[in-house]
Amino acid sequence: MNVPLWLWIATVGGLLALIAIDLVVVDRKPHEVTTGEAARWVIFYISCAVLFGAGVWLFAGHDPGVEFFTGYITEYSLSVDNLFIFMVIMASFKVPAIHQHRVLLVGILLALAMRSVFIAVGAALISQFVWVFFVFGGILVWTAISMLRGNDEHEEYHENAVTRWVRKIFPVTDDYHGHKSFVKRNGKRFITPMFVVIVAIGSADLLFAVDSIPAIFGITQDAFLVFTANAFALMGLRQLYFLLGGLVTKLVYLSYGLAIILGFIGAKLFLHALHEYGVAPDWLDINNWMSLGVIVLVLTITTIASLLKAKRDPEAVEGKGLDLKPEAPEEKKAGEEAPFATGKPAEVWDH
Repeated sequence: MNVPLWLWIATVGGLLALIAIDLVVVDRKPHEVTTGEAARWVIFYISCAVLFGAGVWLFAGHDPGVEFFTGYITEYSLSVDNLFIFMVIMASFKVPAIHQHRVLLVGILLALAMRSVFIAVGAALISQFVWVFFVFGGILVWTAISMLRGNDEHEEYHENAVTRWVRKIFPVTDDYHGHKSFVKRNGKRFITPMFVVIVAIGSADLLFAVDSIPAIFGITQDAFLVFTANAFALMGLRQLYFLLGGLVTKLVYLSYGLAIILGFIGAKLFLHALHEYGVAPDWLDINNWMSLGVIVLVLTITTIASLLKAKRDPEAVEGKGLDLKPEAPEEKKAGEEAPFATGKPAEVWDH
C-alpha cells in the first residue's frame, strides 16, 4: 500500500480520539467496570476495527483488506492468551478494582508506543534484507515449541528487569494513593504502587511483542497495516480483560491453538524467504486467504474444545481463576509499617 502522510496523521489522530473518549467516558470517575459495560466497549472497538478494515478493503483492494483482518484476528487472539499474565500482575499488586481500568489503559498505551518503534525497525529491516524472514520465522517456531512444552505458563508473577529497575531508582510508597502515580512527602517526591504496576503491565506487553510483531509481519509487510492491526487489538484488550475475567482460564487448549498458528506463520515466513531467493516454487507460497482460513479454523476448534473440556471436567480449571476485585489494602495502625500492595515487606520496596 502507498499510504500518504495525511492518512497516517488522520489514522493516529482517530486512534487518539478514541482513547480520549475512553478516558472521558470510562475513566472520568474511577469505578468497577461491569460485565455489561465491558461487553458494550468490546463490541464498540471490534466494530471500529471492522469498519476500518472495510475501508481498507474498499479503497485499497481486497488483498490489503484480507491482510488487515488476518493480522487483527491474529493479534487479538495472541492478546487473549496474554490476559492471564495481566490477571497475575493485578492480583500480585492487589490493584483496587476501581483503578484497574486506568492501569490497563496507560500500560497498554505505553506498550503501543514502544511497539511502534519495533514495527518501524522491523519494516525497515524487511525492506532491505530477505534473511530477516528467516529470523522472524525462527522466533515464531521457537515460541510455538515453548508453548507446546508448557514453558509459556505463568503461575505467579516474576518482575522483569524494567520493573526492578524502576523501583530501585525511585522511592516507592507503601500503599496506594487513589489513582495517583506520584506523591510528595516532606518535600520529597515518591512514586506509588500505581506507577509500578503500570510499568509492569506495559513492559510485560512489550515482551509479548517478541512473538506478535514477527507473527503479523508473516501476514503482511505493510507497516501501516501492521501498526493499525496492533493498535485496534491493544485498544480493545483492556475491556476484554473485564469481560472475560475468569473465563480466560477455561481456554485450556488456547495455547496449543496459538502454537499451531505461530508455527504455521513461521513456516510461511520460511517459504516466503525461500521464494524470494528463487529456491521454492510459486505454488508453495501461502496466500492470504489460506492464512485467514487456517487461523480462524484453529481458533474456532481450540475455543470450542476448551469450553467442552471445562464443562466436562471443571476440576481441570478449578483454582486457576484470579481475584479481579481485591479488597483495598488495610490501613496501617499507629506505629506499624504498612505492607506494600503486593504483600511483600515494606523494606523490600523502600530505597
